[in-house]
Amino acid sequence: MRFLFHDEAGAPEVTLKGEAYKYIVKVRRHGVGDSVALRHPEASGTLYTYRLAQSDGRRAELMLMSEESLRIGAVRPLHIGWCLVDPKSVEKVLPQLNEMGIAGITFIACDRSQRQFKPDFERYRRILEASMQQCGRSEWMGLEIADSLEAFLAANPQTVVLDFTEETLRDTTGIGTVLIGCEGGFSEAERTLLASCRTLRFDTPLILRSESAAVAAAAKILL
Repeated sequence: MRFLFHDEAGAPEVTLKGEAYKYIVKVRRHGVGDSVALRHPEASGTLYTYRLAQSDGRRAELMLMSEESLRIGAVRPLHIGWCLVDPKSVEKVLPQLNEMGIAGITFIACDRSQRQFKPDFERYRRILEASMQQCGRSEWMGLEIADSLEAFLAANPQTVVLDFTEETLRDTTGIGTVLIGCEGGFSEAERTLLASCRTLRFDTPLILRSESAAVAAAAKILL
């Protein structure tokens, strides 16, 4: 764990109770005199270092030692436009995408998206919170919904599309936004709409699931 999110981070004294106490003392085995790093969830660019002053078996008292502006993230931004898939599929790979530094994901209802799928941003944020504490990332991943594919392209005219085509994804220079289809890929109407976009494919004869494509694109471009 690189730090712990806490709503009182930044205060001269912080009391850890409940799950925060169990995690720091029971799981992470911090004892009196140890340093504990905290960030505030609404001002995550500042890292606060506390000293664990005392612990009584139910709560721990922390004393502020120092603070610094410390932003940690990917060296370059990457935005994913993702046609809606089963939220459970997103949840499985969200920690990996967060660790690799994806700046944001825009979910789009595409022709082959199942209409009952709705992104659960509250649950996604909890997943991201746990991932950030583990990997050290300080900046929250942006999450949003686009009203339509047309609206997404209007807002992101330099989008690169991942689809079945001749050109393979090799040189990633200048790629800031990638569009990934849902299970079943893009419809013919959508491919017509995307005709003016640069379209690339992975150098593999195998068909990737939508979430696999998201992780592969992130790794290829960011790592």
